[in-house]
Amino acid sequence: MITSKQRAKLRGMAQTMEPILHIGKDGITDNLMKQADDALTARELLKGTVLKNSRFTAREACDELAGALDAEGVSVLGRKFVLYRASENKKIEL
Repeated sequence: MITSKQRAKLRGMAQTMEPILHIGKDGITDNLMKQADDALTARELLKGTVLKNSRFTAREACDELAGALDAEGVSVLGRKFVLYRASENKKIEL
């Protein structure tokens, strides 16, 4: 569990990031889960977006991915969301 100060720091870091995960009409597939898992392992911080034709809201997608990938939902704003998961070789100091 991350604290509100840690969450604020991660939100600030994610502000300049481009979304690398896009959830479309197919929803959350196994391939998308693997892509998100690989990105979280490499970066620890992931920004994603939910396209207009998706059946998911950003909150639903964030919650489902966070639960499945053992990650923390940092923020949801509009159609964008941010996930965080610490890795063995820490890249982000909280």
